[in-house]
Amino acid sequence: MKKKILFGIGIVVLIAICFVFFLLSGVGSTYYYSQIDNSKIEQVDTNGGVIDFNGSMEYSYTLRSYDENGVERDIMFGTSRELKEGAFIRLTVMPIRGVLEWNEVQYDELPATVQKQYAVPQ
Repeated sequence: MKKKILFGIGIVVLIAICFVFFLLSGVGSTYYYSQIDNSKIEQVDTNGGVIDFNGSMEYSYTLRSYDENGVERDIMFGTSRELKEGAFIRLTVMPIRGVLEWNEVQYDELPATVQKQYAVPQ
């Protein structure tokens, strides 16, 4: 009887560890692509809240974004500074955690289905 209880507890602990690893590792993330529009920026009061523990995310963007299949979604993410108007970015997004990171990319690095959503830069 004790062995069955210990085995059950061990399984539950193992599942919990796997779940935490899944959340922290970025496994299951999706790339979305967007173009910076500084009319969509808001300055936020950080106060070390739930989303931003160290108070460095002073700005919040909500941008129309597209995945590699061209599926559209509005995504909100924070930054420590105002980003370059018109720059293209790739957002790494997880279902529960939201935006993990963003990186500036060039137009020719966008998937073809995403390029159709934007004008070719001069």
